[in-house]
Amino acid sequence: MIHFPAQRRGPLSALSLRLAAALGLVFAVVAAVYLGRDGYRDVNEDGLTLLDCFYYAVVSLSTTGYGDITPATPSARLVNVLFITPARVLFLIILVGTTLEVLTEQYRTGRRLSRWRRAVKDHVIICGYGTKGRSAVSALMENGLDRSRIVVVERSAAALRQATSAGLVAIEGSATRSSVLNEAHVKNAKAVIIATDSDDASVLVALTVRQLTAGQVRIIAAAREAENAPLLKQSGAHHVIVSSATAGRLLGLSTSAPPLIDVVEDLLTPGQGMALAMRSAERSEVGRSPRELDSLVIALVRRGKVVTLADRAGAVIETGDMLVHVRDDRPQSSTTA
Repeated sequence: MIHFPAQRRGPLSALSLRLAAALGLVFAVVAAVYLGRDGYRDVNEDGLTLLDCFYYAVVSLSTTGYGDITPATPSARLVNVLFITPARVLFLIILVGTTLEVLTEQYRTGRRLSRWRRAVKDHVIICGYGTKGRSAVSALMENGLDRSRIVVVERSAAALRQATSAGLVAIEGSATRSSVLNEAHVKNAKAVIIATDSDDASVLVALTVRQLTAGQVRIIAAAREAENAPLLKQSGAHHVIVSSATAGRLLGLSTSAPPLIDVVEDLLTPGQGMALAMRSAERSEVGRSPRELDSLVIALVRRGKVVTLADRAGAVIETGDMLVHVRDDRPQSSTTA
């Protein structure tokens, strides 16, 4: 099942407002009839009780009109003409509008689904919307990827609600199943990020994605244990990030070189000061040393491989190189202050 980004006001909210309006009309009519109950005639000729007023309000607004309670005096009839009859029309509009709201929402959802299926291409699929998945989505959007090109695959209902609330398209189901990945149009995807809670599930997802895409879609997976990284690569993952090993290295750095932790956190935290970025080499930069540029270049990506500045090949920028540099990621207001 595909879940689209949450709207500002859902159908249940609209129905609740309409129900409240309908009940408000009923109570208003009951109050008007009860205040002027002496002007109404009952077939039993024993006067109107509060229950009779509710009965009259309901049958009048619903246009049932049994006729057992009728306005007898001119003032009661004037109230019917000026208040109860317009309230009856408004009540019918609310009932019809509620039905139209439900039908319109179903039609709108169907149109959004068909339009999304036609347009989805070169998107990124996030398998798992836990802590790692949410961080991956944040990093993608910080690097300029539109949220409409991100699709979340998740089984948890709570995580699905979080994804749709964040403006993402979410597909309910397990990413280990081919039918769910096909629903996410994995064959047309640009990349698949596997951020599941267990390495076993990550291996199954990687195998399924590789089988469906014949290895044409880039797979990036997160592993909890370093010993499972080779297995993930054998399963089809192009890149494997070992979360436990990375956390361990940071813990070690925090003891031996505490300032380095601040630098790493700055690089990984958006809007704090520095951020890693990558861009294509400009024509005027070809043939120059990366160290001569105004931006702080720390590595080159040449034909899909990382070339460090310490290598002889990284001494000169070539055509087609990608520059990995550190950019200023502070908010605009603070940089201009």
